[in-house]
Amino acid sequence: MIAGKFSITTRSSMELIDITAMVGDKVQTAGLKQGVCTLFNPHTTAGLTINEGADPAVRQDIITGLQKIVPMAHPFKHLEGNSPAHIMASLMGSSLAVFIEDGRLVLGTWQKIFFCEFDGPRTRSLHWRIAACN
Repeated sequence: MIAGKFSITTRSSMELIDITAMVGDKVQTAGLKQGVCTLFNPHTTAGLTINEGADPAVRQDIITGLQKIVPMAHPFKHLEGNSPAHIMASLMGSSLAVFIEDGRLVLGTWQKIFFCEFDGPRTRSLHWRIAACN
């Protein structure tokens, strides 16, 4: 098993950043033919998801949809004022597991891995762990 972390710098208050290539590089470096890559985001106002990466409009549609689900102007009690970001992060989740076959991430034709920023811009960290399967 190998593990590490890398940084992600976000530029907007809310954005989905394609991190598929970064994660794929870790898999290639590991040199495993079969296994699992686990990702963990230690931030409470950001998430992870796998979704369509072919059309960039999908990223904005996801953010717009979440903004409709989570009322931005609601009088939340959290003093920091970023409760919508906490809720959106909870909806997305903080971890992912992706299979590795033939030394590559197993993703569908249109799928990409996204880091979901909901309280940016910030510099974030993402933990990864790659384990072999026998």
